[in-house]
Amino acid sequence: MTEDRKVKVGVIGTGAIARVAHFPVLTAMTDVELTAVYSGHYENARAAAERYGVKQACERLEDFLDAGLDCAFLLTPKTVRSEYLLPLMDRGLDIFCEKPLSTSLPECAAIADAAARSGNIVMVGFNRRFAPCNRKMIAAFGDRKPQVVNAVKCREFKEFRGTLENAIHMVDLLRYMLGECCEVNARASFTDPFYEDLCTAQLGFEDGGVGMLTASREAGQWREHVEAYGGGVTALSEDLDSCRIIYADHEESITMTPLHKGWCDTIERIGFKGCIEHFIRCVRTRESPLTSAEDAFKTHELMDRILRAAGLPDLQTAWPYRGPM
Repeated sequence: MTEDRKVKVGVIGTGAIARVAHFPVLTAMTDVELTAVYSGHYENARAAAERYGVKQACERLEDFLDAGLDCAFLLTPKTVRSEYLLPLMDRGLDIFCEKPLSTSLPECAAIADAAARSGNIVMVGFNRRFAPCNRKMIAAFGDRKPQVVNAVKCREFKEFRGTLENAIHMVDLLRYMLGECCEVNARASFTDPFYEDLCTAQLGFEDGGVGMLTASREAGQWREHVEAYGGGVTALSEDLDSCRIIYADHEESITMTPLHKGWCDTIERIGFKGCIEHFIRCVRTRESPLTSAEDAFKTHELMDRILRAAGLPDLQTAWPYRGPM
């Protein structure tokens, strides 16, 4: 692909994640053309096309597949993503898929295997790896791994399979910082195991590091805090808005909200912007994305081990959505 040609992008799904994050980032990118949008409800696709300047609103999936795309963003609910992935790969499209890749570990494995065989770029949206405060925290350790990382992701409400849906970001970040896990101890608290109150885990990693996960669904408010220690360094990422790097003789810090004259927004802070830009760059260069389907499968595999150790429903079979409590 020549540098001057715009990447032709299609979007499947027009829900909150598309409206809040993906469409705003994509419309701001000068090297991208929003070519097609498809939704299970055509009126939603048509409304999105009008609002974001997409060239074609597609009434059928076949129309979307025939739109001459380079890549597709798959932003549907997690329970139906798998039915789109293989048709997109069969058309030779590169794919950005929101997390989780699937609600079934065998299905995740099949998708990762199909992606590897296809030669397509398939990237999963673990955007916390791209959040600026997290990246600064990780960079503080250079080529070394931290000795211990404590990852906290708490919210004030319960949702269906909350640990899988939300705390998986922290599990992926622990893998990214510490390597591959060799030991899992976990506990959960729940009345209904599909709407857990709490999940905690202590993880041992192959290089000797230790990771700790705390995911409460009965917190006062949302909180996302990561602290890492090792090699004379303390690194703290607070709610994706501030980062402190503490050494024996000095301290460095960054706060996101004053950046860009106060216009630094959630899309950049949480990592959506960096994540999406990374995918588009990979489409152009053909480099393997940081969160490829193959790498993402390892995060899903570790999540399955945590869920089983905690006594929560695992990922060995696809659990149907049961509706709100």
